[in-house]
Amino acid sequence: MKISELNPGTGNVELEAEVVDIETPREIDKMGRKLRVANVIIKDDSGTIALVLWNEKIDEVSVGSKIKITNGYVNTWQDKPQLTLGKFGKMEIVQ
Repeated sequence: MKISELNPGTGNVELEAEVVDIETPREIDKMGRKLRVANVIIKDDSGTIALVLWNEKIDEVSVGSKIKITNGYVNTWQDKPQLTLGKFGKMEIVQ
C-alpha cells in the first residue's frame, strides 16, 4: 500500500516508509494517566502522512528510520488524515 492511497477510514494498512520529521512529544492526562503523544511525519515515493505514536513507540524511531506498519488505520484529526497504530497495529524498524 502507498501513502497516496490512504484516506480517512482506511483500515488494515500495511506499508513501509521513512521517518522524515518527529514533532516534540506532548504530554496529556487521560483519566489520571500521564501519556506522551507525538506526530511523526513519514514518507514513501507517493507522499507523506502524519503517524501518531504514543509513549515508548516515540523513542523507537528517529529521523531516517525505515519503518513497516502492519494493521494500521487512518482517521482524521483537525481535518487532516493521520495514520495510527491503534490497539492492534504494529510498527517495526526495517533495515
